[in-house]
Amino acid sequence: MKKNLLPLIAGSLLCLSDVAAQQAPAPDPALVKEVAAIAPKCIAWRRQIHQNPELSNREFNTAKLVAAHLRSLGIEVKEGVAHIGVVGILKGSKPGPVIGLRADMDALPVTEDNALAFASKTKAQYNGQEVGVMHACGHDTHVAMLMSAAEILSRHKSELAGTVKFVFQPAEEGPPAGEQGGALLMIKEGVMDNPKVDVMFGMHISAQAPVGQIRYRAKGMMAAADWFDIRIKGKQVHGAQPWLGIDPVIVGAQIINGLQAIVSRQMELTKNAVVISTTIFKGGVRENIIPEEAQLAGTIRTLDTAMRSDIKRRITVTAQNIAEASGATATVNFDAKTSIVYNDPELLRKMMPSLMKAANGNVVEMDAVTGAEDYSFFAEKVPSVFLYLGGRPLNIAEKESAPHHTPKFYVDEAGMQTGVLTFCQLVMDYGKLKH
Repeated sequence: MKKNLLPLIAGSLLCLSDVAAQQAPAPDPALVKEVAAIAPKCIAWRRQIHQNPELSNREFNTAKLVAAHLRSLGIEVKEGVAHIGVVGILKGSKPGPVIGLRADMDALPVTEDNALAFASKTKAQYNGQEVGVMHACGHDTHVAMLMSAAEILSRHKSELAGTVKFVFQPAEEGPPAGEQGGALLMIKEGVMDNPKVDVMFGMHISAQAPVGQIRYRAKGMMAAADWFDIRIKGKQVHGAQPWLGIDPVIVGAQIINGLQAIVSRQMELTKNAVVISTTIFKGGVRENIIPEEAQLAGTIRTLDTAMRSDIKRRITVTAQNIAEASGATATVNFDAKTSIVYNDPELLRKMMPSLMKAANGNVVEMDAVTGAEDYSFFAEKVPSVFLYLGGRPLNIAEKESAPHHTPKFYVDEAGMQTGVLTFCQLVMDYGKLKH
């Protein structure tokens, strides 16, 4: 019986494959041609920005480049949003929705280690230190792709239904200490209004996804990020007589273990992933003195709102109770950095044909990731879709590709054509839907 069923099963799988292939819509040849034609310019912009990176809230030259280009296209331009952000408004000839497209502009305090003709040699001051500066997360590609999409869409103004709002955002990686910035400040200063944005689309280049591929996930796609700070107060004493004091270093070590027990023993990990990483442990100034105070700090990543709230409560209780058991005290504070990047399931469903067209069917559902993005704040305001765009050269294995935020981070520029096409296709197709 089993042998007789095999040909039927194989035949059924082939039929399903054929149906899927037939259902994948073909890209618009004329639009593909336009994207191919602008590719050299897109690459040139990317290399110019890559070679001249600027840190968060310091993207002065990048913003000037963007604003000048948008003005040359006849697009209405607003500058100085959230310090340095640039917003372009393109009004189509037909009535329709307001569609937001976002690209982030800032680089990172990373010293580049790539043998590229356009590699960054830029230095800058960051938190009082001189650092190398590098587009080690691909924001240079995001800017170049959105500049290219703006040029193409401006040519199709007579066909566009609605308005396109091009949002070039500073400080996605977080503003410098003591400053405001990023998506939250753009929203506070009205980027989602006048005209009011109805939907938002964004994407992020990925050094791990193969070039030309689009990855998506409905609902929670990227984690919320919170930072924690725990200050432990003990009793200072000579290192030779620890019994006369209260050692905050020992208490800190016990708290670190306690935090990991929250993850492994108290959270329902089959529901969603949770990460607690203690990345800072400070205490003491001399080898023979047990200090009075110690500090722990780190990051929390969650993909569920209820779990996010619960884990903060558990961290507070754990730290305070462990400290109390040793006669010390612990003060716990949290700093919310980003929310969960949430993809609206219905909007994603509607736009799936557009993604299939743009990537020629190379569209893959991904697992949620514990990385974070402040695009999440836009997604809290309106239905939104955020995507990963493949940038890994096909001759490099995923495990061999340098991760984001590292000196050897590298992406294949060919993937940018898929990104430009995706932006254009999403705008053109969403405008045609019934609203």
